[in-house]
Amino acid sequence: MRTAKRVIIGAAVVAAVAAASGIYLATASADEIGAGTKLEAEAWSAQSGAQTENTADAGGGKNVGWLANGDWMRYDNVSLGGTDLTARIAAQNKAGGSIELHLGSPAGELLATFPVAYTGGWQKWTTVTAKASRVPSGPQSLVAVMKSAQQWDFVNINYFTLGANGSHSSATATVAPPSTAAPTTGAPSTAAPSASAGTPAAGWVDVDKVKWQQELAAFNAVKQLPVPAGTTRVAEFHTDCSVSNEAKDDPIVLPGLPGASHMHTFFGPTVDAATKTADLFARSTTCNAKGDNSAYWVPQLLLNGQPVKMKSFRVYYGSRLADPSVTVPFPPGLVMVHGDAKRQVDTPKGATGQFWCAGSAETGRSSDGNWPVCAPGGNLIFQLVFQDCWDGQHIDSPDHKSHMGPMQNGQCTGKYPVAIPNLSFMVNYDSLGGNGLSLSSGMASSMHGDFMNAWNPDNLGPLVKICLDAKAKCGTTPSFTGG
Repeated sequence: MRTAKRVIIGAAVVAAVAAASGIYLATASADEIGAGTKLEAEAWSAQSGAQTENTADAGGGKNVGWLANGDWMRYDNVSLGGTDLTARIAAQNKAGGSIELHLGSPAGELLATFPVAYTGGWQKWTTVTAKASRVPSGPQSLVAVMKSAQQWDFVNINYFTLGANGSHSSATATVAPPSTAAPTTGAPSTAAPSASAGTPAAGWVDVDKVKWQQELAAFNAVKQLPVPAGTTRVAEFHTDCSVSNEAKDDPIVLPGLPGASHMHTFFGPTVDAATKTADLFARSTTCNAKGDNSAYWVPQLLLNGQPVKMKSFRVYYGSRLADPSVTVPFPPGLVMVHGDAKRQVDTPKGATGQFWCAGSAETGRSSDGNWPVCAPGGNLIFQLVFQDCWDGQHIDSPDHKSHMGPMQNGQCTGKYPVAIPNLSFMVNYDSLGGNGLSLSSGMASSMHGDFMNAWNPDNLGPLVKICLDAKAKCGTTPSFTGG
């Protein structure tokens, strides 16, 4: 095992921004090049779970690493020149596995399978071969899917060759330059993106500044109300939502790729892989705060492989800043992810990121120690708390996290100077915990949440000004509550 925590990055080739939504879409902008050349593993058009690092293999450059079961990389505009295929791989994990080549999508037709076995190290390279079941005519989309019987990283890939006369697409100069350092296991990089003037780097989506300034002006015009005696002085309001749908889709991390994700439970409007923020405003919602058409989702909870029913889902909007009066509404089109679907580590009692018992005491732990056992009358719950601060420039980033950041000494400052409402998902399950539980993304430690902002500014602005800025507790409307 090299690391148990990795960041999912949406795509590494050209970014196309849907004007109305701000969603980052991976597309290929490439030319077909000469026969017999190599398909570099990092030249994906879209991917899940992959990261690049400097390679010690002959020729240098980059290889793709941190690949585990279920990770995949899609390559567009690829032509096969024959049935003889090769993959240049390295593996330190003795569990091994395979690399499958599929047509079109991760679940598409299986074209070939490369065996993966221990090579002696993550930079000990060897070439493995496979036979294609057929040679499709013309350019294709090929998806390399990682398969292993265990959960940890098991293979690095430097490049493929696709037939004696094979050819592949070569990314243009619009490809985002990969990091020159090996990936880390900590927080994603917050370095400012580099791009030519007026063009965001791949994966970085600029806020619509004109629309944002208009919304800020309307927010600043909202009149603060006097806070009556007896009001609980906590910066808070909330929305309650029921399940809208469940699907193996993720329109933030894997836009336009239906069925490519693990199963998610969605709240608010109905969501699929093609959903954009603009779509949400036209759909009905299961959330009860007026003006909230935002979408929220988490991985599905399973008991012995079967879905566990939700008991309730509440999103608290608050402020943890020393001075919450600086908080402003979300910018239009903001999307963000919190947590790490690839984090697969034990969560014994006392560990951070715990599922816990609401309404009753914890009476024990599951046999693997990762799940609490709740006394009758209670239920299993998870609280997922997002970041407090925004960079003020981007509504999305390559990992869907790097445009957001933590407060420092109670303030939003430095790279993240703008205070926005702090989201807190309270995810309640109809379960007492115990044995047999898992998430669709894996272990309890892989819990994560996604948010697409589709609040009506006319409703969100008063909630932020009257409740959060005044450090006063509200419900689903800008009216005060006590107790």
